[in-house]
Formats: sequence, C-alpha cells, structure tokens
Amino acid sequence: MPSPSGQVPSSVVVVGAGLAGAQTSAALRKHGFEGHLTVLGAEGLPPYDRPPLSKELLKRTEPVWLAEDLGVDLTALADDLRLADPATRLEVDQERVVVRTASGDDVVADAVVLATGSAPLRPAGWDAAMTLHTAPDAERLRAAVVPGMRLVVVGAGWIGAEVAGVAAGAGARVTVVEAGPVPLERQLGRRVGGLLAPWYDDAGVTLVTGVAVEKVLPGPPGGAPGGGSVVLADGRVLEADLVLAAVGARPASGWLAGSLPLEGNGGLRVNRAGRFMGMHSPTDPAGRLHLDALRRIWAVGDIATREHPVFGPVPGGHWSAALHDPEITVRALLGLDERAAEPEHVRERLGLAPIHAHAPYVFSQQLGHDLALFGVPSPFDDVVLRGTPAASGGWGALYLENALDRHPRRTSDGHRVATVRAMLLVDSPREVGQLRKLMNRGVPLEVDLDRALDPTIKLKDSVHNP
Repeated sequence: MPSPSGQVPSSVVVVGAGLAGAQTSAALRKHGFEGHLTVLGAEGLPPYDRPPLSKELLKRTEPVWLAEDLGVDLTALADDLRLADPATRLEVDQERVVVRTASGDDVVADAVVLATGSAPLRPAGWDAAMTLHTAPDAERLRAAVVPGMRLVVVGAGWIGAEVAGVAAGAGARVTVVEAGPVPLERQLGRRVGGLLAPWYDDAGVTLVTGVAVEKVLPGPPGGAPGGGSVVLADGRVLEADLVLAAVGARPASGWLAGSLPLEGNGGLRVNRAGRFMGMHSPTDPAGRLHLDALRRIWAVGDIATREHPVFGPVPGGHWSAALHDPEITVRALLGLDERAAEPEHVRERLGLAPIHAHAPYVFSQQLGHDLALFGVPSPFDDVVLRGTPAASGGWGALYLENALDRHPRRTSDGHRVATVRAMLLVDSPREVGQLRKLMNRGVPLEVDLDRALDPTIKLKDSVHNP
C-alpha cells in the first residue's frame, strides 16, 4: 500500500533525475497520478542515457537526451523540477517524508521514490585521475583523445574496456591496468575473462594484469588536466597525458547514512515491488522505522537491491532495472497493484495478471566485439562454452547452477538437464533476441545441455520442457 490508509498519495518526491527518475515520473502521470510531483536532480542537466558516454564516446558530441530518445520530458511531468538541487537528508515518519536539499529547502511529500543512481569510485590517492560518469566527463575525455596521446585506464571492466577500444581506434596509445588476473573477472569469472584478454592486443591496447595501482600522481604544473603518473604496486611508473579511473561505481546513497539502513555496497533492499524493506543490520538505529513510515519509501534503479523471482536479490547497476522497474513500482505505490510483491503462484491463485520479469542484462561494445550478458553469474556456477572463442564467428558462455544432486536429471535421450543462471553472448546478434525471451520468462531456464552447447542448434530449441 502506498500509505497507511491505503489512499493514493497526494504528493510524491522523486530523488534523482536520471533514467530511473525520469521513468518513475512518466509512470506516475501515465497511471493517473494528479498530485504534486517534485523531482530533484544533481547534475543541472535534463535526463540523458549514460551507456553511450563510453560506447559512443567519439561518435556523439552531446548526450542522448531522454526527452528525444524515450519521449520523457520532466519539464512537462513535474510540478517542481530542480535539476541542480540534490538531496542531502531524508526524514521519514508515519505521516510524511521530508527531503532536505543542498539549497537548504525542505521538500515535504506523502511518499518518496529514491532513484539516485550511482557514483564512480575514486580510491584515496587517485585525485589526479578522472572518471567517466557524466556528460561533462565525456566531453572532457572526448577532447583529450587525439592520435598519439597517452591514456592509462585503471580497471578492465565494462567501461574501461569500452573506452580503451574507442581511444585506441582513434590513434591513442592506451594502457589498461587491471588488479585482477584477467579482464572482467568480477563480472564474468576468471575463465571467461581470460578468453577476452587477447582482444586487447588485437586492438593495439597494452594490458597489464595482476598488479594494483598504488597511487596516481598529478602531472607537472601547467600540464594538461588529468595527466600524471600511475604508480603500480610493483614499483613501475606509467606516464600518461590522461588517467581514467574505471574501477566501478556505488549507489549514490551517502546522504542517506543515518536515515535508512544501507547494505554494504550502499544499496537499499527492496521487495519485488520496489518498496523499502527496512532491513540490513538489526542493530542499525536507522532501521527502526515504523511500518507506516516504511510504506512511504520506494527505490528504483542503481540504489535498489530488488527481489527477482528467479535470481533472488539483484543489486542495482543494470540499465534494464532503471528502464523497466519504475512501471511496477509506480503501480504498487498508487495502489493499482497492491500485491505486486507477491510470488507469481500467489498472484495466480488470486486471479491477478502475472508481472513480466526482466532478467538483468548488460550490453557492451568493446575492442571490436559485441557482448550481451543476461542473468547474474556467480563464482559458484559451472561455466561451459557454446562455440569456439578462437574461431571466427560468435560464441557464448553458459553459467550453470551448480546442483549438489548425486543423480543429475536426464532427458529421454540421456542428455544432462541443466539450469542456466546466466549466459554471455559474444558477436552473436541473431541469438540475442532468443536469449532475452528465454531469460525473461520469470522461471528458471532449463536446457538440454548437449543441444545448448551445439551452436548449430537454436537456443530456443534446447529448452527442456519436462
């Protein structure tokens, strides 16, 4: 319920003016909310899409504005739009929410939707490095990438690899430093990450793995902004005209400390509908909120660790969550679907329509290759390959649930039946649509493994239907 009385709130404040905040605002108006809507942003810019900042760094000279791309215009949706007045404090009780802003104003509303996005990580001692998170960041990086310039990228994750490939293609001399043994180890695991390592050399990028960065020193006075020296833990020093820190991001939730109990990664645990659960540490005084207060707090996008019917708690950070989840959250907030958090079998018994479950996904264009990841890989998954990475053409990696059953299930043909927790497709555009449909069904994907590993057989034809 959106409020203790079950009535539609008369006022809502959306904290965040990115994709999740814009989609929330649009969904509120779409579903008939006629109350007062306040939207608080931090960048001073209308909402825009962030993925193109790295993927299309040199192709686009301005952001992909959501008003043009998705038709979501906050100036037409919000009664009070403050694009440069970020939230600094939240107070919630049984009667209302109060959001303090950087200007010192207090915004009072019946409910709050937290859509604050994320903030890039910049370790201590790295002040001379720049990050790529905002449109001004992209503009600065775009101006610096010219033939012959020396770019050191710290971190071989999604953004680091994308920028490295784009910059090298423009003639820059690029070095990528990764503390882990292989690129994208945290996201894809060591085996699959190792298969991506040769791409760097093929693209003319120097990849340094297995060594941490100790500090980033600024360049000489009067030098170009962002330039400096990267000091590695083994004593090596890499000189650069620009250093890019691409070591991840965290939910932009520091301003909520002391108001709400945050998870270790800075996220907020919400249920399937996006309502804040009020739990993390039972000893955290910020978590001792009355139930009627909890019903006023909702979260979407990067800040929300949200329950998924197949994958369980899924941390924010997936573009798909910011795009799709606000629709479900708004319907629950407005009381249009008071059972949005219920499992599907309960909804079915109640005669309610199923809620479409979108599997988390990531699309990446890096070093001359296209990647599509659906699901949530785990370090405990068994990894098997579909196709041959060394050969020309596409391939894939399936992340299989590591079942402890001594008697694995078999098809009538004697083939192993496996549950797919995630799948990575590489340079396989024709299979992306198939896999998206299979992973978005809201039930675990079970396959005939022999057929799933045969690239001559369509993925949809490998599904096991007992």
